[in-house]
Amino acid sequence: MTDTHIRIDPRWWSWEGAHGGHVAALALAAVRDRFAGGGHPVRTLTTHYLAPVDAGPLHFSGTATATGRRTATCVFTGHQNGEPVLLGSALFGAGRPGPSLDGHPAPQVPGPHDCRPLELPEELSPFARQLAIRPATDDLPLAGGDKAELTAWIRFLDGRALDAPTAVTLTDVLPPALYARWRTPRPVPTAELTVHLTDALDDGTHEGWALVRIRTEHAGGGWAVDDSAVWSVDGRLLALARQSRVVRAQPAAGSVNS
Repeated sequence: MTDTHIRIDPRWWSWEGAHGGHVAALALAAVRDRFAGGGHPVRTLTTHYLAPVDAGPLHFSGTATATGRRTATCVFTGHQNGEPVLLGSALFGAGRPGPSLDGHPAPQVPGPHDCRPLELPEELSPFARQLAIRPATDDLPLAGGDKAELTAWIRFLDGRALDAPTAVTLTDVLPPALYARWRTPRPVPTAELTVHLTDALDDGTHEGWALVRIRTEHAGGGWAVDDSAVWSVDGRLLALARQSRVVRAQPAAGSVNS
C-alpha cells in the first residue's frame, strides 16, 4: 500500500464541501497510475462519501487487490486529518473484440450553440463558475416542472479535454434532478456514486461540449436515486452513473451558504 495526497481547488466547492464528482475524478487520477491500472482504461469507479471533504490535504492510500494481464482492481481510501472521508474502488480493463450495442442513444435536442446559457446560483453551486451550461430542454432547476430530469450541454471553461476523470466529474455537475420539480433549494448530497466508463474513451480524449442528462429514478424516506449519462458532441456515450443521495430538510430562510 502506498500513499499520495492532493488539495482541492477551492473553486470546486459545493453546498457542504468539495464537489463530489470532482473529488471522485481526483481520486481516479490519483489511484490510476500509482496503485493499479497502468495502461488499462478505467471501466468502473465507485466512491462512498463518508464526510464532506474540506480544503485540507486529501490523502489517498490504495492497494491493487487483483491484477491480471487484462484487468486490475484497486481499493482506495481518502482521508483528512487522519480520518477517512471517502472509500472507493476502481476496475481497469483492456479493450478486446466483442459485440456492440448502443442502449443509451443521445437524446434528440438542439445543439449547444442553439441553447441559451444558464448560470446556477453561486451560493448553491460555486463550482459551476468553472463551467458553461446550456439547458437543452425546457426543464430547468427550481422551475417547479413535472419531471425530475435535467439535460444540458456542458463544457469546461478552461478548455480541458473530455477524458475519464472529466467524464466522472460531468456525471455529477448538474443539480440533483429533483430540483427540476422544486422551487426552493435544499441540500441533496451524494452518499455513493458509481460511474461506468465506455470504450468511447479508449481511443483518446474528446473535445468541446458534452451532453449531460440526470434524472431521479426514485425518491422516498429521505433518500433519492439519480441516474446520469454523458455523451460527446458527436453522440458517443462516454459514461453512465448512478448515485444514492440524502435529501436533507429545507434550510431555514437566510441560512443557505457555500
